[in-house]
Amino acid sequence: MTRRLAEVAKKVGVSEATVSRVLNGKPGVSDATRQAVLTALDVLGYERPTQLRGERARLVGLVLPELQNPIFPAFAEVIGGALAQLGLTPVLCTQTKGGVSEADYVELLLQQQVSGVVFAGGLYAQADAPHNHYRLLADRNIPVVLVNAAIEHLGFPAVSCDDAVAVEQAWRHLASLGHERIGLVLGPGDHIPSARKLAAARAIAADLPDEFVARAIFSIEGGHAAASRLIDRGVTGIICASDPLALGAVRAARRKGFDVPGRISVVGYDDSAFMNCTEPPLTTVRQPIEAMGRAAVELLNVQIGGTAVPAEELLFEPELVVRGSTGQAPRDWHQEDPRGCQIISDSARHLAARCRRCLSVRRPQLLP
Repeated sequence: MTRRLAEVAKKVGVSEATVSRVLNGKPGVSDATRQAVLTALDVLGYERPTQLRGERARLVGLVLPELQNPIFPAFAEVIGGALAQLGLTPVLCTQTKGGVSEADYVELLLQQQVSGVVFAGGLYAQADAPHNHYRLLADRNIPVVLVNAAIEHLGFPAVSCDDAVAVEQAWRHLASLGHERIGLVLGPGDHIPSARKLAAARAIAADLPDEFVARAIFSIEGGHAAASRLIDRGVTGIICASDPLALGAVRAARRKGFDVPGRISVVGYDDSAFMNCTEPPLTTVRQPIEAMGRAAVELLNVQIGGTAVPAEELLFEPELVVRGSTGQAPRDWHQEDPRGCQIISDSARHLAARCRRCLSVRRPQLLP
């Protein structure tokens, strides 16, 4: 008991006597200090006294789809810090392939009588995924906030980065550099943020060919495969739905012998950690993580306090961060060969090029 008092007192920065008064329900302690002591008990893994266990509802679930993409640990850091400032203890729930599912985590959090849940990415962004666990939270009136675009009719407030503005910024940047053959690497077909990005691109370029849109799983390998297809179709500028996808696109271009940004320009999305340390440094569209995370916690705290919050989406403005992965479009030349193929090459050094029409590899006679 003495050791526990000492550890909690050190964690909170108060005396052991103050901790003892809180644990025994004695007066003379401010609400803020009392809550800080209870939060410290949870963080340090100590059981609360029986009379205080009903207050374990100061726990808040923070559900993430993964930790490999640096954007999700960044959101966790902001959201977790903001929750702690309010005396709320975040319970990090990270999904793993073949491991605990999102629905399993929801069941676990309900057993822990959490005050609320913040989802920073998850199945709510996939139209074809199961959503029964979200309805379970709604039926039990558990406060919930979603981060980034979700399917309709879930009935939860959300904070999102404006996907339409993000694509517009990236597209106009590439167009200003002279790129005319711009392609997209997006997530799966049922992914809501990707659908919004595609709609924005078609609003800018109504004649965007379907073959200039490639789908991929959210990983470097997925970006590599999708970007390879786009490069084979003559695309010179690639807009990606995440930074890992963009890193895969850079790798695909290099594997084909193309320079980035000399031949292929790549734009990412998120501006997650270390994107300024890649080679070349990645041009990307930055999500305002700090503002979005704090807004999500504020919406959740208002609900925990008993005030109803409209099930609306707050849109945050992204910011284009120009670095070294985008450059002027290559100066192509075109030639009709006897088969009627339109050959494309970015310089006289290329001895083979692809037909823009049939995609076959041809070896044209070089122009003088």
